[in-house]
Amino acid sequence: MKAKSLNDYYKANFNWLPDHIQQEIGRFNVFKLDDFVRQHYKPVPFGRKDYYKISLIIGKNKVYYADKIFEVKKHAVLFSNPQVPYNWENLDGEQSGYVCVFSADFFYQFGNLKNYEVFQPGFLPVFELTLKQVTKLRQLFEQMMIDLNSSYVHKYDALRNLVFEIVHYVLKTQPAFNTSGQKLNAYNKAVQFLELLEHQFPIEDVRQRLQLRTPADFAGQLAVHVNHLNREVKTATNKTTSQLIAERILQEAKILLRHTKWNISEIAFALGYPEVTHFNNFFKKQMNISPTQFRDV
Repeated sequence: MKAKSLNDYYKANFNWLPDHIQQEIGRFNVFKLDDFVRQHYKPVPFGRKDYYKISLIIGKNKVYYADKIFEVKKHAVLFSNPQVPYNWENLDGEQSGYVCVFSADFFYQFGNLKNYEVFQPGFLPVFELTLKQVTKLRQLFEQMMIDLNSSYVHKYDALRNLVFEIVHYVLKTQPAFNTSGQKLNAYNKAVQFLELLEHQFPIEDVRQRLQLRTPADFAGQLAVHVNHLNREVKTATNKTTSQLIAERILQEAKILLRHTKWNISEIAFALGYPEVTHFNNFFKKQMNISPTQFRDV
């Protein structure tokens, strides 16, 4: 499953490549969906993209994010990163909102997007919004469009600031991300663990093989005792280290089963199972059906 590039995005959805994008290092663009849905916009196939995207979705939609499905009843914001495959499906024919796309190097020496929860694969970054929140985000996207089309010499710095303003606004208004001081250290350690876990994905070649599969493996890489890692991760996420590892392996297994033609043995090997029966047992324990049955559904 090859990741789609920003060029692919423009060609597939709009059949054009903006002039200013061709020269700009760390490509950035922002669109008002209302202007493109009827004339140009095409559904984006489920898959990984090699760019970041922030979408203000207005209308009834179904978001497919990794192995999860989230239904948007009225309006939501979606943060997409290059590690996780996604797309969304409009359900009522009414589609509007804004989309901002940019590559990782757009933030070179400006900030690390991976430090923010909304761009970390361990979280589901789809947030339903109130009308007040929609109004605020609409204003920020409109300001992006003004700045992008201006002749201001530092406009790309201004645009980076607006991206961060959106991220911080959403994080501050979502209770799940208001981390208390007591949990801060545990949270930081959990983020390190999740980054290390995610660094092994995506699996894009049958010759790849998962190397870190147990809490002890990760503790060794992070130079902490396994009991300490387990305690910090549990405090920050309310899940055990083993649960999170199993969930991420299961997520990748579902993606590979649904979106590749690899046989079950190849998938098992790539996910670190020396015997296909071990993978079958793991998958059946988690899903109550075999990998073959899941693929055939």
